[in-house]
Amino acid sequence: MVRNGGALRLTRQELKLNYTIITRQQVYSTDVAKKTHYVQAAVMRAGLLNGSRAATRAKSCYSTTLLRPRGARSLATVTTKSSHDYNPDIESRTPPYPKLLKRLHEVRRLLGSARQLTLAEKILYSHLDNPEESLLSNTDNGLNIRGNANLKLKPDRVAMQDASAQMALLQFMTCNLPSTAVPASIHCDHMIVGERGADVDLPESIKGNKEVFDFLESAAKKYGIEFWPPGAGIIHQTVLENYAAPGLMMLGTDSHTPNAGGLGAIAIGVGGADAVDALVDAPWELKAPKVLGVRLEGQLSGWSSPKDVILHLAGKLTVRGGTGFIIEYHGPGVDSLSCTGMATICNMGAEVGATTSLFPFSVRHIPYLESTHRSSIALQAQTIASTPSLQNLLRADQGAQYDELITIDLSTLEPHINGPFTPDLSTPVSKFAEAVKTNNWPQTVSAGLIGSCTNSSYQDMARSEDLVKQASAAGLRPAIDFFVTPGSEQIRATLDRDQTLSTFEEAGGIVLANACGPCIGQWKRTDGVSKGDNNAIFTSYNRNFRGRNDGNPETMNFLASPEIVTAMSYAGSTTFNPLTDSITTPTGTQFRFSPPTGAELPPSGFEVGNPDFLPTSGAPSPSTPVVVSPTSDRLAILEPFDPFPDHNLTGLRVLYKVQGKCTTDTISAAGPWLKYKGHLPNISANTLIGAVNAATGEVNVAYDVDGSSSSIPELAQKWKDQGLEWLVVAEHNYGEGSAREHAALQPRYLGGRVILAKSLARIHETNLKKQGVVPLTFENEKDYDLMDACDEVETVGLYEMLKSGGEGSVSLKVKKKDGTEVEIKTKHTMSNDQCGFILAGSALNLLAKMKRS
Repeated sequence: MVRNGGALRLTRQELKLNYTIITRQQVYSTDVAKKTHYVQAAVMRAGLLNGSRAATRAKSCYSTTLLRPRGARSLATVTTKSSHDYNPDIESRTPPYPKLLKRLHEVRRLLGSARQLTLAEKILYSHLDNPEESLLSNTDNGLNIRGNANLKLKPDRVAMQDASAQMALLQFMTCNLPSTAVPASIHCDHMIVGERGADVDLPESIKGNKEVFDFLESAAKKYGIEFWPPGAGIIHQTVLENYAAPGLMMLGTDSHTPNAGGLGAIAIGVGGADAVDALVDAPWELKAPKVLGVRLEGQLSGWSSPKDVILHLAGKLTVRGGTGFIIEYHGPGVDSLSCTGMATICNMGAEVGATTSLFPFSVRHIPYLESTHRSSIALQAQTIASTPSLQNLLRADQGAQYDELITIDLSTLEPHINGPFTPDLSTPVSKFAEAVKTNNWPQTVSAGLIGSCTNSSYQDMARSEDLVKQASAAGLRPAIDFFVTPGSEQIRATLDRDQTLSTFEEAGGIVLANACGPCIGQWKRTDGVSKGDNNAIFTSYNRNFRGRNDGNPETMNFLASPEIVTAMSYAGSTTFNPLTDSITTPTGTQFRFSPPTGAELPPSGFEVGNPDFLPTSGAPSPSTPVVVSPTSDRLAILEPFDPFPDHNLTGLRVLYKVQGKCTTDTISAAGPWLKYKGHLPNISANTLIGAVNAATGEVNVAYDVDGSSSSIPELAQKWKDQGLEWLVVAEHNYGEGSAREHAALQPRYLGGRVILAKSLARIHETNLKKQGVVPLTFENEKDYDLMDACDEVETVGLYEMLKSGGEGSVSLKVKKKDGTEVEIKTKHTMSNDQCGFILAGSALNLLAKMKRS
């Protein structure tokens, strides 16, 4: 054992002896006889006594998830097949280029051939259901489209992760359609806990979530959705390897869907109700974004990585600076970046609130597409990208104008570290030690974690491996727990073949499952750090809100590139600068890292890996029953919400006045609550539990009119039972963070009708409208100070505005506890279609009504 921060923890070797029943190579073996032998031998070696908890867990876990005979497949696993038999339907994964080029021609005719379009505009407008209606309505006949037009779009594809797919499918099922209208996929990555390593964590997570995985796979089979089972990989890495393509438009039920923009796709994170629009072939509506151009010059070198581009940009824009924008990268520096590096940059565009981010077609896309078995797409994209500007769907027009323009010189870009508690607090590595001391941040690091959907490519891992080899050669081992998360089975298998994973493990690293794990709160710490302990971790993740990773509000997560995180894991000190500082080796010599290097793509190509992790067919099977137990506490069939009354809202009460940041994590916490994603009544018990009371500073403490206190969800449920509807008052960027629509569904379920804030995050504002909740913002932000919890509120003009399709203003008549009244003027962004959602009770109600008629 070794001591870490005063606490004893097991070494990797001891963990392996006590907990790891089968090695990683054995877990991923497809030989059932060998697996049986491995389990028996491992149990004997570990000295596990019959009847002990460890023995019971080992036998049960591995016999039910790994040793199942091929003919006895359950819904939570994938039928064993040879990787040579896997022939993905490349045609369904190819953007409809002829259709898109034809639509682009129509757009040119409407707007004039002299109109210079950005890349984002070309791809978006080429996916319009009716270009004339979208581009020429309320836009001065097409002169002012950005920020004004309501674009009605027809996406090419939908991708869903397991936590959000549950509610998306439950909503889709109410439409009673035989199959999805567009290709779709489900990726089981969010519900796998990271703790002791993939070989233990994956089987236990499969066993613990079998009911949900059974439901997802049965629904996928019935409706013709490709199902990637648990262990196959993180949604965004898997999408990049299989579905993303230049010119594609995709919706994904996860805020980091823009990752696919690294391969030239318009990929937008949405809630489940938005995904259902695409799944049933209804136009999906988006307020035409403005376009922020980021010109890249020079090229990266040394320690600087693509992650540093977005860490630097986040510091410039802040978490609200990209709201209402698509970030479009261009310039001579683009072709110096790898495809996966571009994806990293686009992934974290979500942290500045951008609608999405994307890169133009690049010469670096060609080898990536070819290495991931999509040569035909590469050829088509290359042909289109080489055509004259009028027909070129994959590059911006020469001279296209951006609403804002930022230039970044890659040659002078320094590595950055962002945090804690917010992804936009950006500090160059050369100034970080000073910031640690100035802000009194912890000077020791408790854990280092690399991987996640943001940074788990072959190149990321290869560059980190280079640093590990340097340190190992000097006799060094990580000073802290060091976790590695491969992004997909393809990446894992390739790293395994190339002995990269062995390098990490021999150095003491713990290889976690191909899943989100600690990045989204699925992390059980075993290092002695308890809730309330002040500590610092370094991760290559994308988001670092308070309490997000381990449920401990005092854990400070500092975001950096995998290379910086790896180096910091060896130093164990937050004041260490890998570019200039040295570490003392066991022999007393001074060791300094050299800048990391690593191949962009594996020299021997990618490995398919275990074929059991390949997806099911996308062909629908209408006779397949969808598995939902009526007694389940994990899944519940949805009941439609009531429609809006035929008058203004009266008798509303302010449930809570929120102080400061209120993210979707605040409104609907993840971590242990993920298991209730498919059960709206159960997950509603976490509504707003992270919110700070503006009057008292307390967290999750609400007060009723009589002064009695309770948790926020308890008071909301109490008022619901009494027939009282309510609203929430909040500050800036309400709903910042992930795309989780539960942050809108839960308040609606508990009786919430209005959210009144200084400003709202884009995805969350849309989610609220889809679920029948009215999002309003203060016309005068100072009026926030005039409102308090338990104020009585009556809407003025709201019903009339909804009936007129968004025309007119809305104000609130607020009655205070002392009997005085104040009028609060508000602003709204309701479109005609969105007014229909509110009046019907939800977008799903309206959609079902339209399908019936």
